[in-house]
Formats: sequence, structure tokens, C-alpha cells
Amino acid sequence: MVGTLLPAGITLGVAYYQNRRALEVKITQDLLSESSQTAREISVWLKERLYDLRVFAGSDEVVANLSRYASQGLASPRLREYLRSVHARFPDFEQLMVLDPNGRLLATSAQQATPVHLPQDWQKTLRQRGQVVGDAYWDSKGNKGKLVVAVPVQRADGHPIGAFAVEINLAPVQGQLRTFLPDGGAGIVYLTNDSGRVIASSREISQGLLGTRLSPGTLRRLSQVQDAALSFVDFDGREVLRALKKVPSVEQWSVVAEIPADSAFEQVRRFRNVAFALIAVLLIAVAATAYRLGLIIVRPLQRLAEGAAEVSMGDLDVDLPADTSSSGEVGALTSVFNHMVSRLRSGREELATANNELLSKNEELERLSVTDGLTGLVNHRALMQRLSEEGVRSQRHKHAFIVIMADVDHFKNYNDEFGHPEGDKVLKKVAAILKDSTRTVDCVARYGGEEFAVLLPETEMSGGVEVAERMRSRVESAEFPGRRITLSIGIAEFPKDGETPKDIIVVADAALYVAKREGRNQVARATPASKKHRLPAARPRKSTATKKKS
Repeated sequence: MVGTLLPAGITLGVAYYQNRRALEVKITQDLLSESSQTAREISVWLKERLYDLRVFAGSDEVVANLSRYASQGLASPRLREYLRSVHARFPDFEQLMVLDPNGRLLATSAQQATPVHLPQDWQKTLRQRGQVVGDAYWDSKGNKGKLVVAVPVQRADGHPIGAFAVEINLAPVQGQLRTFLPDGGAGIVYLTNDSGRVIASSREISQGLLGTRLSPGTLRRLSQVQDAALSFVDFDGREVLRALKKVPSVEQWSVVAEIPADSAFEQVRRFRNVAFALIAVLLIAVAATAYRLGLIIVRPLQRLAEGAAEVSMGDLDVDLPADTSSSGEVGALTSVFNHMVSRLRSGREELATANNELLSKNEELERLSVTDGLTGLVNHRALMQRLSEEGVRSQRHKHAFIVIMADVDHFKNYNDEFGHPEGDKVLKKVAAILKDSTRTVDCVARYGGEEFAVLLPETEMSGGVEVAERMRSRVESAEFPGRRITLSIGIAEFPKDGETPKDIIVVADAALYVAKREGRNQVARATPASKKHRLPAARPRKSTATKKKS
């Protein structure tokens, strides 16, 4: 009996050790995979919100109002209406806010202003990192967890003039944390900050949870060993295995995945109990069973561990073969693993599709931000950016360029006589004629109201006059409803007529007014007199409405 029991016991001990070892490797890989994938999902989620914020912060409405507030101490009521209109199109945000450099709330999309929950040193963080992610807090009125994210608002020269902040509901974060949990899993995933305070979990977001904090020792051990699962005691006093991964885009955030030790090693303990019961009943059967279990369980578990390792490295083309001999827990585990990998593949494909759609929408948003809605030409903002770039290129390569300012003659009278809808048609047709009269490398923009600006790179005055005359004559000969339409045009050459690109705009505008005074429907070059009497800065841009200047 001893000779039979000893080999059987050794065999069962080896089988138990191998099963536990393989399961530990699998659990470690699962926890690392869950935490890594979740950290990347949280990073993508936060990057999308930050991208939206930077788009909002760079809008003309926000920058212009903060600039006006910095110089005059006044904020326009239109800023609040703008925030509400943006909020209506982006309902994921709870509240949109514009702050001055001292944190004073200038405008909000909410019906009633609420305190802004930002860290004490948020201005320093905003300057150093270009973004601020606040601490999570519980909104007792809305019965939900929230946090505030902010990005800087800067002038065109890069000088910060305030901040654009949003209040984000943490409920979507809970969904992100649940994404990579296996079906029926007993594990849980937490999102914590660098002080160990819990921000969200895959099970709940509550006021009590937001007050929970990992101990400094636990956080230090997890941070030091990020490629293994460690044993701890959880908030309820149970033994758990935990793994930690940093969120790539937010240094102070970490994802902690944990699973109860009892659930993790349940299969191994079940195998041990069954093995001991079989030994008591029949020693010979135990020896044979132990050997067969080694073939049935260890091999599939090794395949599972190898498959988990491949998945943790990002390879989702893993499909473990279904072994008919490995029924029961191991077969179910293999089926769950294959199902998990299949879901990961589907999730990656859905994420790629969503990213492509987001990229397409962002490109469309960028195009709309630099395009005049009526004429389809580039707007004043895009023109000034192109003019600045062309000025730098011209100085580097010693090339001249031409700026043409064109204004529709007696346009106010036309609007008064035929109505603004007909005036809009005139502007559209004039814009099309100007576009057709230039090269693809030239920049034709609606400067404001009935005034247009044209930038001709690598062109001298003679070429600019030729283009301007072509525009004037084509507009004069075109058919318009009601009566003939003509243009008055002013031309200036850089650097001959001005030291900076903005000076050229002023000189060309002065030449335009010379053409107006001398009878309209003509082209006027920049003259020493116009350069001598030009204003120190370009005159204010006219409204894009079709009501202004005659």
C-alpha cells in the first residue's frame, strides 16, 4: 500500500503544483492584460475629451472674448450662448466653462453657475503640461461622480489668457472599466490617482467609493512591480490578487485590476479535494487518474497561458483548439478564453472604426473652422495664418508676394434695393469669379462683409496688377440680377510696400480707398502717399453680414 500511495501522492502533488503554477501564470496574464487594455481605453477616452476641449478653446469666440476681458475687463454675453450651443452638440459633457487666468468663472453652459473643482496648483500644471485633470468628487444634487478637465486658451502669439474647462460625468468611465472583464468574472477594476484615491470602479461609482483610498504601502508595491500580480487584502478584508498599469496620457492615473484568491484558485482546490477523495477510495485508480489528469488539464492550461501571453502582447489572432477530452472546467475555461479573445478582436475593430469616424469628423470640423459659410472661401482667420506663413517664407527665400484687397462697389445700395438674399447671391458669384481668376497656390478669402482679400505668392507688382485687372473686368462683364456689379481694388507688394505682412494689408486697404475715391471700378497700386499715411494696424474686420460699406 505504501508503494502504491507514495507514487500516487507524488503524482498528485506534481499535478497540483503544475496546475496551480499554470493557473497563477494565467491569472497574472489576465490581470495584466485587463489592466493594460483598460489603461489604453481610458487613455483614448480622455484624449478624445481633451481634443474636443482644445478645439473649443481655440475657437474665435472664446479667444476673442478672453482677449477682450484681458484688455477691458468685460466678457460678452454671447460667450455663454456659444457654450450652450456647443453643449447641445456634445451632451457627454455635464458643463462647459470659461475661466480667466485667476480661475474666475466668466461663462458657463449651465443654467446656474457652480463651484469649479480644480486642484490648488492648477495654473502651474496648466502651464507645464498643457492640461489639468482634477480630482473626482461626488455631486450630491445630481447623485453622480464627476471630475473637471481644463486646457489653456491662448492668443495667436501663444500667450495664455485663460482656461476652457468641462465637467465630466464619471459614468462612462465605469463602462470603460467593464470592457475587458471576462463574462461572469469575479474580478473588479479600479481607476485611482497617484495618491491611491479611487476615482471609479467597474462595479459602481458612489460617494462612498470616491472616499476610498489604497494604502500607501499597497500603492508603492504595485507601482514598483507592474509586470506581475501581487497578493493583498482588499477593502472587505478578503485576499485578492492585484496588478497595476499606468494610464499613458495621465501620469497621475493608474488602473488596478484585482480578483479574489478564492475564485482564482477554485479549480485547483477542487482538483485537490477530488484527488484526495479518489485516493481514499481506490489507490490504483488514483494513480491512473492522476496521470490522465496531467494530460487532460495541464496541456490545455499551458495553451491557455501561452495564449494569454500572446494576447497581453497585443496579438489577438489566438484561437485555442477545442479539445473534446478536456471537458468540464478546463473546457469551459478554454471556451471563455476564446470568447474573450473574440470580443477583444471585435472591440479592436469597433475602436478602429470609431477612430476613423472621429478622424473624419475632426477633419470636417477643421475645414469648417477656416471656411466662410456663405462663399466657401477661406475666412479671415485662415487668411491671416496663411499671410503670416507666406511672410516668413518670403523673407527666407527673398521672394515677393502680392496682397489684393477688393470691395464690391455700392453694395449697400444693392442690398437696400434688391434685398439681402440677392446680395448674398452677388457675393457668392463674385467669390467664384475671384477664385477662377487665380492659381491653385493663391489664397482667396472673404475678408469681411463685401470685401475680399487675395494673396499671390511669389508674384511681383506687374503680375499682381494683371490678376487684379482680370478680376475687375470679369466681374464688370458678368451678369447680375438688377444691375451691373463692379469692384474697386487696391494692391500692395511685400516687402516693397511694408515691413510686415500686416502692414501690407493696411497699405493694400489704403490703395483700395484710393480706387474708391477716384471713381470706383478700377485698380489702384500702393503709392508712397498711401504707405506714408497708413494706419499703424489693419482696420477692424467687418462683419460677415452683407449690410456694410457702399
